[in-house]
Parts: sequence; C-alpha cells; structure tokens
Amino acid sequence: MSPTIYREHGFRFYFFYREESRMHVHVSHAAGEAKFWLEPHIELAKNIRLSPAQLKQIEESIRRHQHELVNAWQQHFNR
Repeated sequence: MSPTIYREHGFRFYFFYREESRMHVHVSHAAGEAKFWLEPHIELAKNIRLSPAQLKQIEESIRRHQHELVNAWQQHFNR
C-alpha cells in the first residue's frame, strides 16, 4: 500500500507502507523517481533519472507542503 499524499506538476508524492521508520516521502514522475528525507531536515536520499531542475522543483514543493506531509506521515503510521 502506498498512499498518495498529493500530486503537483506531474509529480506524485507518496509513502510506502511499512518501510523504514525515518520520516521520508517518495516522489514519482514519468521521467524517474526520488526519495527525500523529511527529518531532521529535507534532504535528497535517492534519485533515479530526475534532472537537477526537477529535484529542485520537488524540494521546493516539499518545503511548501512540509506540514501536510508530516501530518500525513503521523496519521498514516500512527506516531
């Protein structure tokens, strides 16, 4: 199960169910995918085929939606 938190500009932001406990978000796009840590600060954890410009766009989106992502993580994983 991987619930979608939101979609923006062709990117899907979602969680994988029962993955590692450190707070993070996965992002998929037709061009590739990425994983970003949400704690202790927003940081790229993994990138597959996304350009630096796309990664910057994703990071900016995560910053804008950080509160929503953290709340969704806490609700989804009951923390």
